[in-house]
Order: sequence, then structure tokens, then C-alpha cells
Amino acid sequence: MMSWGMEAAEQGWRKGPWTPQEDKLLTEYVNLYGEGRWSSVPRSAGLNRSGKSCRLRWVNYLRPGLKRGQITPQEEGIIIELHALWGNKWSTIARYLPGRTDNEIKN
Repeated sequence: MMSWGMEAAEQGWRKGPWTPQEDKLLTEYVNLYGEGRWSSVPRSAGLNRSGKSCRLRWVNYLRPGLKRGQITPQEEGIIIELHALWGNKWSTIARYLPGRTDNEIKN
């Protein structure tokens, strides 16, 4: 079994921090074509990243309307209430808190 690092090297994918230029390319691509088949985004946008890396960068950092910072007491109440109802279904809970990511809610 091959580790991701070895696979990335074989594919020629870039790892590590994103550059402002890469962020710009990804943002322009998604603004033009929308979110969708992430496996084809790197090639089409001219990025040397994996589709998963592009999706995570968009969802967690670049998406418009993304809220940053502390979760408000009101949001925390919603999280607690929905967690009691659905358990650890963080992406389902995140749909009720626009601008927050499922990972942010989970943490």
C-alpha cells in the first residue's frame, strides 16, 4: 500500500501551503464553472494539486460567505440541540449554520 505522500510525488502534485496565485486560480475557476467534479478541477484550472486538496481549500477557506472566528452562543445552542437529535452528523448540522464548515462545528 502506498502512502499519500508517495502517491502525490508520483502524480507530480504539489503539497504544502497554498500560494495566493493558486488561491486566485481556484477561485476564478469555481466562480466561472461552479462547484462540481473536483477530480477534474486541478487539470482544468491549471493547478498542480489533487482534486481533494482543491475541494478542501474551497470549502474551508475560499468559499464566499464563510464565517471566521468564534462560534456565537446562539450557534452553540443550535449545535448542541442538533447534536442531541442527530449525533455526530456534522455536515448535516452545518447546513443549519450557514457559513460554518462541518469541521469547524465538530471542533
